[in-house]
Amino acid sequence: MYPPPPPAPRQDFISVTLSRGESYDNSKSRRRRSCWRKWKQLSRLQRNVILFLLAFLILCGFLSYVHMADQWKALSSRPEEEQKMKPEVPGLKPANPPVLPAPQKAGATPEDSPKMWPQKSRKHFRRGPPRLHIKASNSVSKDGTQDDAREPEAPPRDAPQEENTQHAVISWRGAVIEPEQNTELPSRRAEASAKPYLQAARMQKEPLPPNERQRGVIEAFLHAWKGYRKFAWGHDELKPVSRSFSEWFGLGLTLIDALDTMWILGLKQEFEEARKWVSQKLNFKKNVDVNLFESTIRILGGLLSAYHLSGDSLFLRRAEDFGNRLMPAFATPSKIPYSDVNIGTGEAHPPQWTSDSTVAEVTSIQLEFRELSRLTGTKKFQEAAEEVTRHIHSLSGKKDGLVPMFINTHSGLFTHPGVFTLGARADSYYEYLLKQWIQGGKKETQLLDDYLKAIEGIKTHLLRHSQPRKLTFVGELAHGRFSAKMDHLVCFLPGTLALGVHHGLPANHMDLAQALMETCYQMNRQMETGLSPEIAHFNLYPRGDRQDVEVKPADRHNLLRPETVESLFYLYRVTRDRKYQDWGWDILQSFNKYTRVPSGGYSSINNVQDSHRPEPRDKMESFFLGETLKYLYLLFSDDPDLLSLDSYVFNTEAHPLPIWAPT
Repeated sequence: MYPPPPPAPRQDFISVTLSRGESYDNSKSRRRRSCWRKWKQLSRLQRNVILFLLAFLILCGFLSYVHMADQWKALSSRPEEEQKMKPEVPGLKPANPPVLPAPQKAGATPEDSPKMWPQKSRKHFRRGPPRLHIKASNSVSKDGTQDDAREPEAPPRDAPQEENTQHAVISWRGAVIEPEQNTELPSRRAEASAKPYLQAARMQKEPLPPNERQRGVIEAFLHAWKGYRKFAWGHDELKPVSRSFSEWFGLGLTLIDALDTMWILGLKQEFEEARKWVSQKLNFKKNVDVNLFESTIRILGGLLSAYHLSGDSLFLRRAEDFGNRLMPAFATPSKIPYSDVNIGTGEAHPPQWTSDSTVAEVTSIQLEFRELSRLTGTKKFQEAAEEVTRHIHSLSGKKDGLVPMFINTHSGLFTHPGVFTLGARADSYYEYLLKQWIQGGKKETQLLDDYLKAIEGIKTHLLRHSQPRKLTFVGELAHGRFSAKMDHLVCFLPGTLALGVHHGLPANHMDLAQALMETCYQMNRQMETGLSPEIAHFNLYPRGDRQDVEVKPADRHNLLRPETVESLFYLYRVTRDRKYQDWGWDILQSFNKYTRVPSGGYSSINNVQDSHRPEPRDKMESFFLGETLKYLYLLFSDDPDLLSLDSYVFNTEAHPLPIWAPT
């Protein structure tokens, strides 16, 4: 046998391709031929996939180009659109002209006031809304457009750091109850279809100079503003005793709430400084939850009112932006909005302590959302709010027009049935029935019917008389059992009844309004400080050693609330009885004596029954400037046409909005 032959040695070969007259230079033509060879080597499926992806990318690019072109076109056209909104373009009138003269410093002479545009006088029985054409307080560039970005900021001294910031509480008009982005860019529609118009303009005239009592209100406001400006500038609320601030939404709540008050009081310098803050510092792109009701009546209402009074379109743009950010709250199965919404992320939810919303919250946002739609031409605001009103109207579970306090956002049904009150969680439902009817030109009879039926229900089920002075008061009903408990919040009712009588409702409503007004005043007068407690209980049986009004220790605080002076304003406007002015003056003196903080600001107090130790709570609610002092100033006015009740309706935070004329 021979051994197997050894394996042949491995040989490597190098292939060299030679082309005559050519050399390899990495030319583009060679790369193209190489790429083409690789393309031909791909399977048909692979080539089809690549061609599909290329076609898809080209289509996406084309669509992106069209979208960006539309955005650039919108941006380029915005200056022209905004120019139409400005009240200062020569020869043009603003969409909703300013209704009061430009504010002046207290004590300014008539010569210092701006000149008014001439207007023909009209003979009329009732004056329509004022239409004074004045220079808005913001700066205007030569081309007639406002220049927000170029305004120099003149901030006050640095405010101290926030103390005890609260994040998980719900407040009902300032009273703590329990712990609890996709947005559209604002775009003003200059010519909205089917847009209602304001009532006929009234004759123009200079505002009367403030009288002695009005000057007292101006002084109180400036003292409160001094504390806010010095210690809480740009924050939600002042803590006057500790000289610091607290945050609720982090949106400058007190400042926005007070804008129209400053304009009405003629505080030009303060208004212009606040306007600059709104222009340069107010930012709604924040990851923060806001209460739909409270933010609507204070922020949205405050911005809309400031726009109407000043004619400055900055406030309308801010209002539209904020309104868009509130809209996710309505995205519920029943269309009954959630109580809270994050204005940065667009996420809405019920409060932590319940899955329900309160009836007053969901039915007391309609004035503001309806007006926002009227001004912008965007129907979604009004449609969402009015759908809630129609839903509540159709529900069962009412008692002669009275509604329970809670409603479920998923089922859309009342919860906790059988409990009826005109206090917290239900109060402004009744107020907004009447005021929506007035706002809409008295055409929506469903609102009027619900209001009149509710007043009869109040008379039947909730009205009683105390002993020994037989004061008329409104109690509460829980599963058939009457409670002689009346919140100070209920003192809105005398004013609402008087407003209804002014607009032609039954005259006997005025008798009830005057009787309840006496009761609300006694709730103040019978306290040692002259200030009302948060909740009062009334004696139903005669006892020689007891007064009509009794207060429990947990209820004897005062939050600087406006409801009593609000109703005094309405009662005086309708009756012209000066005793209501005197009562208001007494309350203002009590505020000055027991709640005023020397360093600036006013503080709510813990004990209205102890004039020696009222115990300040170290908090000035935003509504003290937005409502209480505003209503006092209007109460003391000698001019019945200053924000006439025939021209304006006040939201539940005292922000005046125009009444629509019939179309």
